[in-house]
Amino acid sequence: MTQQRLHGPRTFLSRPRPPSAWLTWVLLLSVLLPGATGAQAPCLKLVFNRYCLGGDVNILAQQTPPALRQDQADRVALIYYEGTDRDYVLAWRGLIYKVLRDHRIASQLHFDDLYRLLREKYGEGEDRSSFPSSARTPGRKQIAIRRGEGRAVHVWQTDAGWHIELSWTRETGLALAYIADELDAQQAAAMQSGY
Repeated sequence: MTQQRLHGPRTFLSRPRPPSAWLTWVLLLSVLLPGATGAQAPCLKLVFNRYCLGGDVNILAQQTPPALRQDQADRVALIYYEGTDRDYVLAWRGLIYKVLRDHRIASQLHFDDLYRLLREKYGEGEDRSSFPSSARTPGRKQIAIRRGEGRAVHVWQTDAGWHIELSWTRETGLALAYIADELDAQQAAAMQSGY
């Protein structure tokens, strides 16, 4: 009796258990809990330390509500503001297939900085740019982009099922996109078939 007054009443959780019982509970819970929530979509790449390429768009929207959400049939677009830039998270059938950061400051210097960082991390990549033959200097290329006569595009393909596109065009400005290859191909095929 004296011992109970000093330490308070004993409850189910405060009863001492042998270490093997605790270990059994921990192992059991670690096995059962992930299975109870259902299979989650794999995260191919954590983009901008925030968005899971290939992940579930609804989980993202619940955890981090977007500034704007647009739903159209099997497609979802979430828009987030990152300072002066905008992040577009595009999903098809609930899975994120593209994350694009639209940089508000579109300049040759900013493009070159992003290109240098990506080249250092992923290698040379592939140049898919197209410019008129008269646009040989950076200044002429910038003029061609602003007129809509040229576009700077660099692509880095990975073996992990995703690729990166750095682009500077009149239509989209300066953009950095991470794209899940298989999901992008599926949504593009569905779009072409009229679905």
